[in-house]
Amino acid sequence: MSAWLVVGLGNPGPAYRGHRHNVGYLVAEALAARIGARFSAPRGMRAEVAEGRLGPLGPDSVKLAIMKSRSYMNETGGPVSKVQSWFGVPTSHLIAIHDELDIDPGKIRVKFGGGDNGHNGLKSIRRSLGTGDYFRVRVGVGRPPGRQDPADFLLSNFTAAERADLGVEVERAADAVESLMTLGLERTQSAFNS
Repeated sequence: MSAWLVVGLGNPGPAYRGHRHNVGYLVAEALAARIGARFSAPRGMRAEVAEGRLGPLGPDSVKLAIMKSRSYMNETGGPVSKVQSWFGVPTSHLIAIHDELDIDPGKIRVKFGGGDNGHNGLKSIRRSLGTGDYFRVRVGVGRPPGRQDPADFLLSNFTAAERADLGVEVERAADAVESLMTLGLERTQSAFNS
């Protein structure tokens, strides 16, 4: 059985940590904590990677690598391509976790393939891999209020009210990733695409 590569999209560094655009990093960190794995930075990868197994040891456990790029969102594709190649993971076993403006906060959508919907991280991955045919776990952050520029909205911190629910949303997104790897797309969509 092939291993999986789970990519949490975001921007590196403490200045970006609380931004809506970094929700993918938060989910990746939650998944790594679940499997008891720590992130390290393999030489030449421009990424932080945590490796482990999902489920009890044995033939049914799922091997996975979880990554956070150390490059900015619009350059994510290069590190994803390097890590994918290093672990020998087929694109059909790649899961990208990212923020989504067109989905309300508190909602998650899981899908395979599709367009990039203006998301610079997804555009970069498509350029580097030559395809958009991989799984996506889309975490809703909603549209900006009033006439605020969407880019400014994404590069701003979650509000105090949003942070109150953020932990639950991050854990649900992590549940969706686990479900994709163990139960498949159809059952995961039935459970999470509310």
